[in-house]
Order: sequence, then structure tokens, then C-alpha cells
Amino acid sequence: MLTITIGKARSHRGKSSRPINRTSLTLALASLALLWSLPTRAADPATVSFSLDFPGSDPDHYSISVQSDAHAKYECSARISQDSEDRETYQTELSLSDATRARIFELAAQAHYFSGKIDSGNHKLANTGAKKLTYKDGQKETTAAYNVSPLPAIQPLTALFQNISGTLEFGRRLAHLHRYQKLALDDELKRMENQMRTGDLIELQAVKPILQDIYDDSSVMNVVRARAQRIMGMANGSAAHR
Repeated sequence: MLTITIGKARSHRGKSSRPINRTSLTLALASLALLWSLPTRAADPATVSFSLDFPGSDPDHYSISVQSDAHAKYECSARISQDSEDRETYQTELSLSDATRARIFELAAQAHYFSGKIDSGNHKLANTGAKKLTYKDGQKETTAAYNVSPLPAIQPLTALFQNISGTLEFGRRLAHLHRYQKLALDDELKRMENQMRTGDLIELQAVKPILQDIYDDSSVMNVVRARAQRIMGMANGSAAHR
């Protein structure tokens, strides 16, 4: 504790005490008040990240990082639509559901936070892309690369990230088509609806805004708007049963 005492200076033989500089004192007190008012920095959240690099696929690269507070980031390099060879780099942020966030960290724990070898080492298996899983918190950071893994926890964890990417890719393409090629929306929404029925898409709340924009747009054909509305209803029903 710092104590500052202000009082009358006593005189010494043949010398006068140095007067207190009130400006310096005021600045010192202000600095202390500022330090005391600063909040204590919370520990950074733990993060599980997944990336896939697979030349020739679409997207040929993407990565997803998920924090323990459910905040997630997604970035990819992909074609702007199914019918175009033009490419774009895309980034977005989202909040995952508690169920998905908890499942990701549960599987990461079961995989010992990727601290050892997780690849099968079988080079005869088909190449399904260069995958990487990373865990990071305040004490450690571990990374493991793999093509196919025999570890029970890695397979469902990989599927989770792939399904999240699949959902976000539909959102990315639908946003482009809604802006530039509205006549192609119906085919894309049909593909999305079919994948929803097979359970290949999750975290659909992340793309609900673009579906709502399509439904609200009176310049879009009614059959397309109706399909967008139906998908939103399916998404709400899926979330209610999780």
C-alpha cells in the first residue's frame, strides 16, 4: 500500500525543506486511481481448431476455430458458386450452440487434446485431405495432422467440423446468388434442403439471416421464398430437438 502524507515541512538547521510539488502529486494520485479502476483480465478461453486443405475440392481450404465460450471463426478459399470457377476468400464469425460447443471440447478431451499421433499411418488409404486439429489454452498448445484417424474421438469430431463448414458454405453461396444470380437460388436451396434431411448440416442458426433475406425479398420467385421459409422451419425444429 502506498501512503502519501501531506503536512507542514519542518525546518532544519540552515536549510528549508523542499516544498511539495502539487502538480506531480495530482498526477501520481490520478495514475493510482486509474490502475485501481482497471478490471482484472480474464483468462483467455480455450480453443479447438480444425483445418482442411484438399486441392481439387470445394472449398479447397477452410478452417474453423471454436472457443470455450462458443465464439467461432470460419474462413475458406472457395468458388463463389457451384456454376462458377471464380474464387473468393471468405471469413465469418458465429456463436455455436451450447450442445455443439460442449461436444467439440468433450471429444477433444477424449483425444487427449491431440498431444500424440492421431493419423492411422496407413498410406494405402484414399487421400481425404490434409487435416489438422489444434488445442490451445493458457498452459499448452498441441497440434496433430492426419488424413484418416483410427481414434474413436477423432472421427465424430472431424464430422462435426465438416458439417459446420457445409452449413456455412451454403450461407456463403446463397448470399452471393441472392445478390447476383437470383434464378439459381432454387437449385441451391434444394441441395441445402436435401442435406438437411440427411442430417449433414448443423448450426443452421448461423445462416438463418440470409434465408430470412431471401424470404423477405419480393423480387424472388414465390416458390424460392417458400423453400427458404421451409428450411428455416426445419432448422427451428432441429434446434428444438437437440
